[in-house]
Amino acid sequence: MPQGNRPDTLAQYIACPNCDALYTARLPGEGARAICGRCHTVLISTRQSAGVRVLALSTAVLILVIAAVFFPFLEIHAAGLGNRVSLLDVATSFRSGTLVLVSVASVMVIVLVPLMRTALLIYVIAPIELNRPPLRHAKGAFHLAEEMKPWAMTEVFSIGCAVALVKVSDLARLDFGPAFWMFTALSIFVIINDRYLCTWSIWNAIEETE
Repeated sequence: MPQGNRPDTLAQYIACPNCDALYTARLPGEGARAICGRCHTVLISTRQSAGVRVLALSTAVLILVIAAVFFPFLEIHAAGLGNRVSLLDVATSFRSGTLVLVSVASVMVIVLVPLMRTALLIYVIAPIELNRPPLRHAKGAFHLAEEMKPWAMTEVFSIGCAVALVKVSDLARLDFGPAFWMFTALSIFVIINDRYLCTWSIWNAIEETE
């Protein structure tokens, strides 16, 4: 994305979030992407109906997060004994001592942070897609959602579960509950949602509709 004449306002600039390279913000053609020339990070991505898709995926993620917490996640059978657990059971398994910090951290990165970030995205994007002015504190809400992104470790939890289940499968019989499949779908939706989400486009939409 070439740099033209110096614009009059800082709003016409865009900085790469990874290497801080500064460019003049220019909207690429439909389906094209503006990429940082230094580190190749995608800066602007234009896709038809991307906002509607992000809103739909965010709503699906919100529903799946809430449902996956309470439905059975896994049932283990070994030596004639069986035990069924949900994500809520796992997250609250340590209630005293120093391990309670593990429980709190698990609840936050598995449930609370993804839930809060998704709710913030819906709060910001829904009025824009309905051609209405942004809701109050939309800028702060979207900024917070972006700050929470590295801490929403849905994919990390999924990979960790996959590795653990492979090891445990040799020792016991595993039956996957509804929450397991919900969380699998949730992880896929989160990845797709982040690919459709264009931060620059949302900031620009908030500025234009205020």
